[in-house]
Amino acid sequence: MTTGLPSTTVPTTAATPAPQVSLSADEARRIALRAQGLLGAPDRRAGVRGMLRQLGAVQLDTISVLARSHELVPFARLGPVGRQAVESAYWSDSHSFEYWSHAACVLPIEEWPHFAFRRRAFRDRGHRWHRMQDREGSCAAVRDRLKSEGPLTTAGLGGGRNGGEWWDWSESKIAVEWLLDIGEVVVTERRGWKRVYDLAERAVPEALFHDELDDHECLRRLVTQAGAALGVATRADLADYHRLKAEQVDAVLADTGLVPVEVQGWPRPGWADPAALESTPRGRHRTTLLSPFDSLIWDRPRTERLFGFIHRLEAYVPKPKRVHGYFAMPLLAGGKLVGRVDPAREGTTLVARQLSLESTKAVEPMARALGEAASWVGCDAVRVERCDPEELRPRLRTALDELGL
Repeated sequence: MTTGLPSTTVPTTAATPAPQVSLSADEARRIALRAQGLLGAPDRRAGVRGMLRQLGAVQLDTISVLARSHELVPFARLGPVGRQAVESAYWSDSHSFEYWSHAACVLPIEEWPHFAFRRRAFRDRGHRWHRMQDREGSCAAVRDRLKSEGPLTTAGLGGGRNGGEWWDWSESKIAVEWLLDIGEVVVTERRGWKRVYDLAERAVPEALFHDELDDHECLRRLVTQAGAALGVATRADLADYHRLKAEQVDAVLADTGLVPVEVQGWPRPGWADPAALESTPRGRHRTTLLSPFDSLIWDRPRTERLFGFIHRLEAYVPKPKRVHGYFAMPLLAGGKLVGRVDPAREGTTLVARQLSLESTKAVEPMARALGEAASWVGCDAVRVERCDPEELRPRLRTALDELGL
């Protein structure tokens, strides 16, 4: 996804230091799973807000099959949390904001000061995609409307488009998105998937509403946070988490406290969160379907390196060329990715339009994952249209029947 993020120039540091710890591929995988909240008992008391703080970013996306991706992420970790409870946990009481991170993401409100580097970079560049005919007048009009009327959607500000294609934005839409980029406006919630904008000075808690941190400190914090959320990562993994540049990561790595490690089978040096190295990851593995935009797997090269599993989102691939389906969701079971399913809903039936299993051992976990997902979205039956390999269909059907599906 193109975000239009501006670049900043940061000097690089010396070469990577020698590794302090050696990890097996299995140890690295388990560390990553625990860091992402998918190994061990979930912190249900902290709930969705605690999960958001742990991950640091939850990606938003327009596609809704079972549910939208930002709902699927807590479902994968906490189980069938009510969908309205998820929305409330994200947006009520100024607990989060939406901004450019890995893509458009829900971010903990505590991270507002650490994105000052990106807001400054937008200001320095002077635009994102669109240029305004009357910048001062258009921005002033948006500020005045928000000040006098409170939070508004694009429609409330006069409409998002000029009547043409989706990118043919109206002047008010360009203005409010620009004010969002530079930090004068903040998205306080999504309402019917529409962004709700408010003045940042009103929506962000006073103690956090500042751009005082210099670029180095912002980047240091974000790389440190990415390291904690990933558990163990390469430099490229750390950069991808909040879409930083390699040289930005290099400039702050020495100040993050992340420990240089080597991981069996990884062609590049790794960095680990020191807390992740203090104890051996243990506990129950979560069995669940994952959104393609889940932070465990949103970085496809990392996913292949950790799990030996190649996954691509095919929503934007022409239908005849799709291999696994429109919105194929990988199946996580036993700490491994062992299958995938392209789901849909027809009334109260969850339809597995296309389903694949790595082995016979994946049959029962797939049935359980489908059953939990079906119940969560209000379905009481599961229909499998295409199964690969086909010879596993009877076993899968039996497992679903035993679950009453």
